[in-house]
Amino acid sequence: MESFDELLQKAEAAHGHICAGQILGVRMALLGLNRLEIDDPRGADRKRLVTYIEIDRCATDAIGMVTGCRLGKRTLKFRDWGKMAATFVDLTTDRGVRIIALENSRELAQELYPRIETKSARQMAAYRELRDDQLFREEWVRVAVDASELPGFKGERHTCPQCGEGVNFGRLNEVDGERLCLSCAQPELRYWTPE
Repeated sequence: MESFDELLQKAEAAHGHICAGQILGVRMALLGLNRLEIDDPRGADRKRLVTYIEIDRCATDAIGMVTGCRLGKRTLKFRDWGKMAATFVDLTTDRGVRIIALENSRELAQELYPRIETKSARQMAAYRELRDDQLFREEWVRVAVDASELPGFKGERHTCPQCGEGVNFGRLNEVDGERLCLSCAQPELRYWTPE
């Protein structure tokens, strides 16, 4: 695997800029891979890893770049919980490590670099140097990834009788005896409003 600085350069190129979140994401991914003893996540070990991310911020792009996990490959799973956390799962064991960014790391950045002018620059400097245990909390977890969530799964395709749109992977709810897509079954959850 590339060095931290090489991975950070690739993360910056993929994301479009360097920031504290990119540094955290690269560090989180490296720590998770290290704990799972996955040396080549984008090569020989690529079928061993699934990653769950809990925030849609800059770190997410860095984590995907380091691990090779992608939404389109069905190896990157998004849970919109607003937490700077990610769980790295070894599919051969269903064992994972959840890495959570510590809130006090921001304060440590201020203490370490009070002379650096901006908060962002202080955080970027500190996040490069702080020890893993100063940046993150780790917890070992079990994650049983359902076969329908894995890459290559060929699930049933269903046409919603209400909107006529195709739905993959059983993402349906039964309402009054009809199997409806989620947006028809629960219109209050739609992110759009028909005009």
